[in-house]
Amino acid sequence: MNQNHEFRKLNFPIPEDSILLARVEKPDVGPSVCTIRNGRVFDITSADTPTTRDVCELDDPAGYLRAASGDLLGSVEAIASNSFEEHRRAEHPWFLAPCDLQVIKACGVTFAGSMIERIIEERAAGNPELAQEIRKRIGTRVGAQLIDIEPGSPRAEAAKQALIEENLWSQYLEVGIGPYAEVFTKAPVLSSVGSGARIGIHPDSQWNNPEPELVLVVNSCGTTVGATLGNDVNLRDFEGRSALLLSKAKDNNASCAIGPFIRMLDDNLTLDTLRKLTIHTTIVGDDGFLLEEESRMAEISRDPDDLVRQALNENHAYPDGMLLFCGTPFAPTKDRDAPGAGFTHHVGDTVFIEAKELGRLRNTVAHCADCSRWNFSASHLMRNLASRGLI
Repeated sequence: MNQNHEFRKLNFPIPEDSILLARVEKPDVGPSVCTIRNGRVFDITSADTPTTRDVCELDDPAGYLRAASGDLLGSVEAIASNSFEEHRRAEHPWFLAPCDLQVIKACGVTFAGSMIERIIEERAAGNPELAQEIRKRIGTRVGAQLIDIEPGSPRAEAAKQALIEENLWSQYLEVGIGPYAEVFTKAPVLSSVGSGARIGIHPDSQWNNPEPELVLVVNSCGTTVGATLGNDVNLRDFEGRSALLLSKAKDNNASCAIGPFIRMLDDNLTLDTLRKLTIHTTIVGDDGFLLEEESRMAEISRDPDDLVRQALNENHAYPDGMLLFCGTPFAPTKDRDAPGAGFTHHVGDTVFIEAKELGRLRNTVAHCADCSRWNFSASHLMRNLASRGLI
């Protein structure tokens, strides 16, 4: 990793002047709503705010977190260190994904670069060995017609007609430059894993990668109240064979990582800040492989506010709010195992996704069956909160 970047030297970096919402698993107690101040973690769970969903539904969640009193759980570094699944000690607290009852939604094909890669996946029918040839043949031709196009505009419609005439039109371009964004449910409520946990790839997949994304935290009224980072783990071969395999490509055990915390919007973090965000992704393999790339939100084809409106509106309500993955231009093509084969994960890869405004999400790749099995759903949470006298 770039050691010249002071922020990146820290194990668990905290953005300056930030108001943070987190969830921590307390041994023999259960998931607790927390905030982070001056490098220390405080449990602020109460009957009024037993979940992070309840905090996000307040009129002023940032003000609430700024003023809330709570019990000291320990230092950020101690709890973060115990969050690594490989050597976690169950008698000490650890960080969870910072969301709970919110629906996990995701938007796809929101960047021109990822649009082209999705077309390549489709044309290659999920075969990575064919991707390089197709990338050379159609990548430039398609990309030239997608530069600075506003989705749903007359120019987008003209590009669509031109690509149809060249036999290059794709279902991915329909959602990439058409009037309607691709919005899908990424993961069941409470199934996301946090920083330090293993993330899962299906053992049958031979072509896959992380998808580093900005994740918006949206309340039930459709107002964005915070933001965090996410890894929308993707199986490129599954989705490339058929778009109807999207759920198999996207929703598997431990295939959604979110965290390390939610940073609330305030004067120091606005939507305009998020529109200019740069997300750094680093993949470190046990085989010595290293990949480093940057994703710039300024290059997104659809404004984040538009994505929120397309996901939550008069036609579709989410009474507990949602976390919305905004999509990514990250689709690595760097060869790893053989010339022309491109990138795919190896078990044991460590993935770092970070932005100085939102901290660092760190996870290690494993097969889905070897990750901690999801066993704590909404029914378990309700029983747990009831036993603690919180609901």
